[in-house]
Order: sequence, then C-alpha cells, then structure tokens
Amino acid sequence: MRLNEWLTAVKGNTLPAKGETLTLELNSGPSAEVYPQSANTLDHTVFFIARVDHEKYLFLAETSSPGSILERFEGDMIQATDINALRLKRCPLTHHNAREIQRLFGWARPRLLGLDNSFGFGDRLGLANPAHVRSLAGSDFVPVFAQQSIRELTRTERSAEAVMDAAVWAVFQEGYKKGFGADADHLKTTADIDRMVQAGYTMFTIDPGDYVVNEADTLPAQDLDARVQALRYQFITPDVTRFVQQYAGQTIRISADFSLQPDRETVLKALVKYGGVIDHTAKMYRYLKDQYPDHPAEIELSVDETESVTSPFEHFFVASELKKLGVVLISLAPRFVGRFEKGIDYIGDLAEFRREYLKHIQISEFLGPYKISLHSGSDKFGVYREIGALGAGHVHVKTAGTSYLEALKTVAMSEPGLFREILDFSRDLYEVEKKTYHVSADLQQVPASDQLSDAQLLALFDQNDVRQILHVTFGRVLT
Repeated sequence: MRLNEWLTAVKGNTLPAKGETLTLELNSGPSAEVYPQSANTLDHTVFFIARVDHEKYLFLAETSSPGSILERFEGDMIQATDINALRLKRCPLTHHNAREIQRLFGWARPRLLGLDNSFGFGDRLGLANPAHVRSLAGSDFVPVFAQQSIRELTRTERSAEAVMDAAVWAVFQEGYKKGFGADADHLKTTADIDRMVQAGYTMFTIDPGDYVVNEADTLPAQDLDARVQALRYQFITPDVTRFVQQYAGQTIRISADFSLQPDRETVLKALVKYGGVIDHTAKMYRYLKDQYPDHPAEIELSVDETESVTSPFEHFFVASELKKLGVVLISLAPRFVGRFEKGIDYIGDLAEFRREYLKHIQISEFLGPYKISLHSGSDKFGVYREIGALGAGHVHVKTAGTSYLEALKTVAMSEPGLFREILDFSRDLYEVEKKTYHVSADLQQVPASDQLSDAQLLALFDQNDVRQILHVTFGRVLT
C-alpha cells in the first residue's frame, strides 16, 4: 500500500491489515519505516509512529486546514515526497510529547484494574512493551505496562515518568486501546507515594515488609502478652483482651468446606507479627486518600518478601483489621508456601501450593473481594498451570525479570563478546547485589565466559544459577 492511500484509509477509519509495511520517503536523510497500527486521527491530523534508522519518532500529518495540534508537540517541521499533508512534523518520543498524547487520547492513560485478572510486565529496559502488547493476543488479562518498584527505579536510575512514557509509546505504536494499568510497586514511604502520584500511576503497592516481626513465629507462649503490651501504634490499639475475645476460640466459617479456628497463641503471634504491617498500611492508605482525594487509585498490600509464610489465619487477620480501618484493597500478595525466587520456576510442592492458594482465594472472596497477587511471578510456569486449572477467584501476576533475561539472550546470540562482558561483570557483583532478593544461585556453578564457546552461551539461560545471577545484577549492568 502506498503512503497516501494509507492516509486516506486512516482518515476513513480503515486501518490496513497487520503486517502491512509502509515507508515514508523524507526529503532529507534516511526514510522512515511506519508502524501502521499506530495511526490515529484527531482534528484533521494523522498521528503515527515510524522508525528512522534505529530511532523511533511520532509523526503528525496535517491533512486539511491548519489547526493548533502540531504546536502542542515538541519537534521539527519536515517535508516528505510521497505524502499529501499541508504540514508534517517529526517529534521525538519525549516526556512532554507522551503527556500530550495522554491528554488527547484517553486510552493512553492508565486505568484502574478493578477485579479483572491482570498481569504486570515490568519492562526494566523500556524497550520490551511493544512485544508485551503482542503477547496479549488471545488473553483476557488486563496488562500493567508501567510497573517498576522504587528499588528498580533506584538501581536502573530511571524515573517513574520514563517508565510511564515507555508504556504510552508502546500502546500507541501497537494501537492497543483496551486499557492498561500503572503499578507503583513496593512503596515504603509517603514520599514514594508523592513521587508516583505525580507521575500518573494508579495502582499503589504498599510494602510494609520492614514492619513484619518474623520471630513472632517462634516466640514462647509465655512471652506473647508482654510483647503485645509493649507494642505502640498509631491506628490500632494492641489490646490483648479485645483480640483474644474477637478471634481466639472462634470458628470463622469462610466457606462451606473451609473454616479457621485460631487459638489464643495463634492470635497473639499474628498481632505481634503483623500489627506493624496493619498500622503502616493504614498510614500509607490514609495519606494517599487525604492528600490526593481526586487521584484515581487502588491499593495492593504486599507481604511476600518476608522470611516466614503467611498462614491463612494471618491473611484473614491482616485483611480483616485493615477492613475495619477503612482500607479497601484491590489485591493482596501473601508469602506463599514454597519458594518464589527470582527468575526461575517455583520451588516446592505444587500440590501443597494449590491447597494453600485455594484457602487464600476463599479468604479474599470472603473479606473483599480482592485479588490474590503473585510476586516474583517471572517464569513460575508450574504455578501458572495450577492457578489456570483452578479457575477460581481473581488473580494478579507480577513479573519483571523475564523480558530483561530475554534481552540478554538476544545479546548472547547477536553480540557474544558483549554478553561475555555482562556475564563476568554480573558474576563479580552477585554476592553484593543478591542481598535484597530471594535467590539461591551458587556462583560456583556459573563458569567465567572464557571457559565457554559462543554456542554454549545460549545454553546458560537454561541454568537456574545463571538466570538468577543475571537477574539480580540488572541495575549495575544497565547503569
């Protein structure tokens, strides 16, 4: 299809079939390869994205009487030989231009996910989201294309705005108009909330992991009363009598075939272990709602990065107490049985995981409904199969490392010398970088690059030790 025919079709709201290739011949410099699915029209202007050499640009083609849209965008007026346009502007994919796209096209702004099953892609590079869009074909999961934790932003030296911009340009390039989420992941402070609200995020994952008292699981029964009475919180009063009367010895019927029957010791251990979590979550929630009452926001609670498993009663206890404090959750990420380590499949008994997951799902339906969230979800194919087979409840899956590892695999295929540098650099950094991650890679199982042929480099991506070492050193590699 010739470009002018394409423009006419776009103005008539008829997009060409996927796979159609289009070239825009510019009067100076190399030609531009157009992404046909990116075409959109507004006020006599056709918007599309095209690649010039290795750089992508937004093009604006004014097709009738001059308006004001072109003036809103940063860029340069240019000329092309094969396009019928009064004016043509080439615009870099800047933050300013991304914000203008969001102002003009509602589907380029993140939306609330609600209870829809959802999947967080966590594009650490800012390059993978177009492929993530395409991977959704045939799926009814709602994507989260803008997702980075504060830890990831710090390590990659990216801004929250840059992550959002990459998501905007990806959905625009691919013509994806079904809506996407934006997850401000693992927020620990109110300053984190400020930062992510200002960048336009709509899902806020609160991480109160610093307030989990893991040793509560092993405290002697005779020490529990004193530990509870020593607790001091802003939003909850750690009253032994109230919590014991409310929960201990009660039969809490969650469903026809599942009940909780906590004893006194179980209740007090839950209060010691998670009291600070409840209090900090309430503080963060109220700050968000009080400071930004008009900002669209939904809340996930994450207690997955802890040493001890979140029992079904502990899940019930935390969610129930938060509900009393007016905290509305859209999802909750417990610490599951087994091991959800970075970059590799689930380690543990899948039958046991299935039994416990069903209990967590039933609790979330009883107290919510809200979704059960799987963190460190990258490559957990065994878990995916179990959850998919159950077809129960609502789920959110959060990943980040897979696309980065696939990018490194591409480097190993196309530039083995560069990958060798990355591998050796990552080996040297692993012992330091692993400290804030749940991983178990053995450095001794990962050979130095000079011990491997180019063909052997690709086989490394099938080894768990290598995957984890590459996964957790991403920040230093990218910066």
